[in-house]
Amino acid sequence: MKKILYEIGEIPPVGHVPEKMYAWTLRNDRLGEPIEAFQQEVVDIPHLKDNEMLVLNMACGINYNGVWASLGLPRNVVHAHHKYEDPQDFLICGSESSGIVYAVGDKVTKYKVGDEVICTGIQYDEHCEMYMKSEDPRISPSFRIWGYEGNWGAFSQFSKVQEAQCIAKPKELSWVEAASVTATGGTVYNMLKHWKGNEIQSGDIVLVWGGYGGVGSIAIPLIQAFGGIPIAVVSDDARGEYCMGLGAKGYINRKKYNHWGIINEQLHNDAALYGKWLKSVVRIRREIWKIAGERKDPKIVIEHPGADTLPTSMFLCDLKGMVVICGATTGYVGSLDLRYLWLGMKRLQGSHAGTIEDGKTYLDLIVKENISFPEPTTCSFADIPLIHQNMYTNSAKGGNTVALIGAS
Repeated sequence: MKKILYEIGEIPPVGHVPEKMYAWTLRNDRLGEPIEAFQQEVVDIPHLKDNEMLVLNMACGINYNGVWASLGLPRNVVHAHHKYEDPQDFLICGSESSGIVYAVGDKVTKYKVGDEVICTGIQYDEHCEMYMKSEDPRISPSFRIWGYEGNWGAFSQFSKVQEAQCIAKPKELSWVEAASVTATGGTVYNMLKHWKGNEIQSGDIVLVWGGYGGVGSIAIPLIQAFGGIPIAVVSDDARGEYCMGLGAKGYINRKKYNHWGIINEQLHNDAALYGKWLKSVVRIRREIWKIAGERKDPKIVIEHPGADTLPTSMFLCDLKGMVVICGATTGYVGSLDLRYLWLGMKRLQGSHAGTIEDGKTYLDLIVKENISFPEPTTCSFADIPLIHQNMYTNSAKGGNTVALIGAS
């Protein structure tokens, strides 16, 4: 019997679109810590444009974007989607999922009802002139992250997605695996292989901040697969041992150091303070040398903490090396001693997500080259606010977390 609303875990007949669905929403009047900001609501199923599809989510990946969105920092994105589509007064987050196509717009040609897909977070106008010239959607003014700047994200039973943001789900991957690999996998692949002159080479040391987290746990085995030497930075020894199990050559426990944070003129003008800072970062450099077994600095530093760690990353990076940053979990106002940048001829490179091609390439490496990736932790749909709260308080489990929606 067809229903107007299905419970979480119930699978409607393929192609039957109910009138309503459950979703975790954010609204302006309750922004704050995730545990309070996210609330479950029953909302109408969205209408599709010609290039869009409706996907029944079987599982969805969880990342730090949901924390930023719930806090309203560094900007309030609850209404950011208004310039892309019909405005709603709520935001459904979630930028990665796996699921089944239940309806397609008139101009959708690659997929049909019943197809199994991975929904990536990359949305853009395929007809944008800037995109067509560069073939990189991230420079298009139409570019946005689905489930962050764009609405109808993965934290719901059904999602409205663009045909262009989807990838056919490999049959070798489970629903859970498929929902956990493209957001971090595509991002890390882009950081390591996209930036000409600083692509990872065999034997390169790569320093990975947050090796225990989603980005770090994907980066470590990928660096190793490319012949690099991953060294993780973590907050305790147990997390370090986890990273060693993923393939890290060694780890650095950042709690042994206390120089973190923004550097300024006051620090530089105080010889004692600057000497203390310099002594601490030199200790980390020597720890890297000890792990590597030689006096060799990181050719690539995978950054995402931001404010607290950026000055250290630039100091530690090798001559003509690259600090590549994809986030700012400790704050987005950073600082640098520019002498280490220009005298070392180093590169500070922003890397925002990955392209669809990056995601596809990463999937090929997993499926065809048998590159390993950590098994994601699973949670229930009801636990989505709690998982975000744990991420906010740095008490989440290592690796990626996937919420079960239609899958069991």
